[in-house]
Amino acid sequence: MNKQTLCLVFLSFFVASSYAQLRQNFYQSTCPNVESIVRSAVTKKFQQTFVTVPGTLRLFFHDCFVRGCDASVFLATPNAEKDHPDDQSLAGDGFDTVIKAKAALDSNPNCRNRVSCADILALATRDVIVLAGGPSYSVELGRRDGRISTKASVQHKLPQASFKLDQLNTMFASHGLSQTDMIALSGAHTLGFSHCGKFSGRIYGKSGIDPTLNRQYALQLRQMCPINVDPRIAINMDPTTPRTFDNAYFRNLQQGRGLFTSDQVLFTDSRSKPTVNQFASSNSAFNQAFITAITKLGRVGVLTGSKGEIRRDCSMPN
Repeated sequence: MNKQTLCLVFLSFFVASSYAQLRQNFYQSTCPNVESIVRSAVTKKFQQTFVTVPGTLRLFFHDCFVRGCDASVFLATPNAEKDHPDDQSLAGDGFDTVIKAKAALDSNPNCRNRVSCADILALATRDVIVLAGGPSYSVELGRRDGRISTKASVQHKLPQASFKLDQLNTMFASHGLSQTDMIALSGAHTLGFSHCGKFSGRIYGKSGIDPTLNRQYALQLRQMCPINVDPRIAINMDPTTPRTFDNAYFRNLQQGRGLFTSDQVLFTDSRSKPTVNQFASSNSAFNQAFITAITKLGRVGVLTGSKGEIRRDCSMPN
């Protein structure tokens, strides 16, 4: 066995042994009502603003891809993760959802300071997906909260709007996620919004409109995002059913309506196109693949056992 193979075997063992300690009934004896308490708080927040849904879902993804699913994105230390440009656009409603769920848990004497912020975020993510019409699934619990959050750790750790398929596959594979997992998780772009600057190059390029972009859609985007538009202006990622978790994202890709290069490439590249077509034709196939993928995402870099801590406040270090 060569050195590289040995390293991969060790890494696989390390990752497996970390998330093997996660289990669905982790809080059965300490906070048995954890799921209903979190769900109630999330539902209340959802009734106040729909941004709760994409904000929480995106927050979970950003947290897990940087230092693992340890809620380190919440830490308000100098030069923390949330200070990096890739995280500055994270919706405040996503953070607020978890903070309010934490407060609801802490109001219960049995649950006070017993549930990690990382687990609350994982539960809240599942709950917002369901509230938007997506599939329900069992959430593995037992994550501990990280103590470290640095701006530098975000650099080159999150996929960019300009990524091509090889770049996407490489980044997701580094977290044990397959191409199918990556495509399924990309389907979360059926919700949420983007600022015009993230895709302006596709509608105002030197050679005109990106040829992989549906021209009519591109002209609509130009109307919504004129040159020198206010940078705070944002538009829906899914132009058809922006408030419903469904497979419309994949049908949009078939029609050239993927907002980012990293979206549309999933259809234009022959290696990923069959999976896009499968998910476009079957919402149940997409849902099942998404459940598998987000469960695997929730295992990335988790801290368990004596590693990490249970933070008293999700937004600040102890």
